[in-house]
Amino acid sequence: MEILSINWISIIRTINQILTAGVAITATSIFLYALAFNFRDRVARSFALILSCIVIIFAGEVIADVSVSVPIVEFWLRLKWFGIVLLPAAYLHFSDALLTLTGHPSRGRRRKAVWVAYIISFIFLTLIPAEILVGALSQSDAPTPYLERTNISFWFTLYYIFVMLFAAYNLTRAILRAKTKTSQRRLWYLFVGAALPALGSLPFLLHGTNFFNNNPLLFFSISILSSTNIGLSLILLAYSVAFFGVTWTDRVIKSRLFKWMMRGPFVAALVLGITTIIRRIGEFYGDSYTAYVPISMVAFILLFEYGITLLAPLWEKWLFFGQDREDLTQLRNLEEHMLTRSDLDQFLEIILASICDRIQVPGAFIAIFDGNEVDYIIRVGDRKVLEAVTQPENLVDFTKNNTEQSKQDYIHSGKLLLKPLSYESDQNGQIILGICGFPWSEDQMIEGEANEAVLQLIHRAALALRDRRLQQQVLSSLVELQPHVDYIQKLRAVSGYNQSSILMEEDDLPLEDFTVIVKEALSHYWGGPKLAESPLMRLKIVKDLLNAHNGVSTNALRGVLRSAIERMKPEGEKKLNNEWILYNLLEMKFLEGKKVREIAAKLAMSEADLYRKQRVALEAVAKNILEMESSANNNEQELN
Repeated sequence: MEILSINWISIIRTINQILTAGVAITATSIFLYALAFNFRDRVARSFALILSCIVIIFAGEVIADVSVSVPIVEFWLRLKWFGIVLLPAAYLHFSDALLTLTGHPSRGRRRKAVWVAYIISFIFLTLIPAEILVGALSQSDAPTPYLERTNISFWFTLYYIFVMLFAAYNLTRAILRAKTKTSQRRLWYLFVGAALPALGSLPFLLHGTNFFNNNPLLFFSISILSSTNIGLSLILLAYSVAFFGVTWTDRVIKSRLFKWMMRGPFVAALVLGITTIIRRIGEFYGDSYTAYVPISMVAFILLFEYGITLLAPLWEKWLFFGQDREDLTQLRNLEEHMLTRSDLDQFLEIILASICDRIQVPGAFIAIFDGNEVDYIIRVGDRKVLEAVTQPENLVDFTKNNTEQSKQDYIHSGKLLLKPLSYESDQNGQIILGICGFPWSEDQMIEGEANEAVLQLIHRAALALRDRRLQQQVLSSLVELQPHVDYIQKLRAVSGYNQSSILMEEDDLPLEDFTVIVKEALSHYWGGPKLAESPLMRLKIVKDLLNAHNGVSTNALRGVLRSAIERMKPEGEKKLNNEWILYNLLEMKFLEGKKVREIAAKLAMSEADLYRKQRVALEAVAKNILEMESSANNNEQELN
């Protein structure tokens, strides 16, 4: 009978250790989630403090419980008390941040109370190493190791309960201030989720009592119940806090958090529990470490991750998509079938290589048009041969002037054979997207199956360019819509807790895809809708220059763009070396309006290299404009 009792206690103790470690793993995972996604929000930051305390408490408890070295046990128990002492101040800080979010900022008293709580907690912290708050490691036969209680421990317990009640009062006020049912429900989740870890830490303050020493089964049962509740409450807290400080939809937040919890604490806790049970079974048979431990650990990690990967699309579809399932599925399909710039280049290279192989030419190229200029050129084969063949002076104009001829046959230009890449639009007629060319003598003919194969390959290249162009139009529409969508999402995210936030101005929102916006404005530097209607007009630095340009906003924006480019100008006289290359490129391309081929010749680089440098230069201009805007805003704040 006694043996059965000892075995039963051992089993309960093992379960308690697994659950305690599971709480530490869950808290760590949620802490990392807060750091990764919404750490800029004050509520999330204060919640992260609570999580860090819980990690310290439960990690210290489980490591001390399984250790056999007295110094190690005492070290981790004292570290656990660091988390217990800081926990009430972190809770009070969290409740103050939440109450501020609901539109009731502190007038000084709540903030002072938070500071006082932190100061008192730090005073108690200094008493832990000195063995004043808690004493030495107890030598009594207790269910788990603990540090001896002192007279100061009683006063700390009163302080702990008082501060927690104060934090609960603030959380209750926050719930009463919420007006919508959704925000009230989330705040209730948060209240319940916050209360359980606070109450669950109380048993650690009661270690060493004779009642628990004499009833180990009751102690472990309460501890197991407490750990289970705390683990569930942490998930509930994470769900509630995940909505603060982000503008994502509820669907995205739930899906992202669910994935994180499944791949993180769920897998880690299950694997830990299984390997612990396997090790304990090995100990029972006299072998504390068996080969089954690492094998089972690896096997179950792979098995669980495999199952989550297979089931993820199903649970997302049924749990989070709801009535929007069809729309979201279409967006997913668009993402999966998107033809990116790299995909397009790779496909066109394959087309060119196939043409070279089919008609046995040393090289071929495709020039892709962007409006009235060549965007970039893809070449395959012997570059020396292609460079030796003279191309038409202006490929775009040359192609447009020979459009009618190209419908029937190829276009001869010196030693080149050219074929435009175009498609028929119902609204705009024939749209030319580029041109394909390869070396070919005028007296030669492409006949039979070879000609059909080349025309089919060129047709496929045109289809790819058409699809890419249509996708870019869709993406451009999304880019233009994005700031307004973000505006609505931001209002939706904050106004549920503070209705005054619905009055925020749209100008407070950040500009998206800033480099793209800058490139569009520069492409119409000397006039055009992309300059006159540019979102850059909303910048403070542009508005500040209106008086200097007689109230003409386009001239003010030109002045800002020129200033941003001038910031890239190196010191000394102008040169055509690497130090000046970005500035020279921007000046010649956008300020002087020179053609790409002319710029490439002057800067002694290929056109492909020129486009790569142009992207770097535009990113630098965008960064300069942002720095100028930030400096202007800071100066205004200092004056006010």
